[in-house]
Amino acid sequence: MPALVCPLSRRLGGELSTQGPCSNPATCPIEAIADYVGDAMDRGDAERPQELGEGSRGADGGLPPAVPAGTAAPGGLAQPGELLEAAREFAQAAKSRATRRAYAADLRDFDAWCRGQGRAALPAEPATVALYVTHLARSGAAAATIQRRLAAISQVHQLAGHVPPPTADWEVRQVVQGIRRRLGTAPAQKEAVLTATLRRLVATCDASTRAGARDRALLLIGFGAALRRSELVALDIEDVTETDEGLRVRIRRSKTDPEGSGAEVGIVRGQHPDIDPVRALRTWRELGAITSGPLFHPVTRADTVREGRLSDQAVALIVRRAAERAGLPDPEAFAGHSLRSGCATQAAMEGAPERAIMRQGRWRSTATVRRYIHTGGLWQENASAWLGL
Repeated sequence: MPALVCPLSRRLGGELSTQGPCSNPATCPIEAIADYVGDAMDRGDAERPQELGEGSRGADGGLPPAVPAGTAAPGGLAQPGELLEAAREFAQAAKSRATRRAYAADLRDFDAWCRGQGRAALPAEPATVALYVTHLARSGAAAATIQRRLAAISQVHQLAGHVPPPTADWEVRQVVQGIRRRLGTAPAQKEAVLTATLRRLVATCDASTRAGARDRALLLIGFGAALRRSELVALDIEDVTETDEGLRVRIRRSKTDPEGSGAEVGIVRGQHPDIDPVRALRTWRELGAITSGPLFHPVTRADTVREGRLSDQAVALIVRRAAERAGLPDPEAFAGHSLRSGCATQAAMEGAPERAIMRQGRWRSTATVRRYIHTGGLWQENASAWLGL
């Protein structure tokens, strides 16, 4: 039986067999784009799984040339070079590094499932996508995960010129709607770190060591400024300035500010020396001899500060390991977001105005911040207190 050739595979010089996988994996369209969209193609910002989330600078592993330069694409299709440039634009566009990394994994999973089923992944039939999301739901995937997989499939089809993508088909949308109704759409929430819990976490960090001093400063600044973990590790020395009032923190770029307009937040001086962000930052800068560049560096087991920037995954590990050392009941319930959500929740518990909480966390949606306010004020003026139970 002759081999099937999909348009994008032909553009890249690959050939899709009747069983699904490309005869030339090096030019498989799904693999090629996944490789590019992934962290390995993040222009030197890829992370290697070495010591505690250490960031690294990697080589640019570009897409392999599918055919010699100048070779005409059959049937009047775009030149391979044009497609590769489109892939580069896609990878470097508005999507964050974390999103691109997630999309890369999603595309590989979809491709592997299609191969196992003997179906084409690109272009995929609507029925293929509908069956795939059904498989995900039956395998225990969360609604949010399924939605992200669909987004990745949609993106790669649009990149290949298959518009509208199969994800827009009525059959697929009906199946997805049924899955969302069955599974629910509420995301799993990590436990918020409140001030009392933060004090316990900080107490486990030995401020006489570089690693301990770094972790104390990271926990307190992340909590006080309601920072996302990506914002926390992106801070440079010059982004945090000590003033008479406390710390002025400059956030150059964030998830909701991908174009880098920037924002500033303040962290007031702590009233308690053990959890004062200003003192913690001073100690870390002195012990770590941090004078320029990234504020938070990897620290080896020998307590040596390494070059480079701490990775965002490391923030989650630092929080979780501190929770383990503090003897909290469920350390896995804590992650990097626990600091940000804890700031909003604790502020709400103390009666902070909604606008002040939104300004500190740079939240644009009142619905989002009100979830924290509801949690923080759950026991304040609670109607059940008047029931005489």
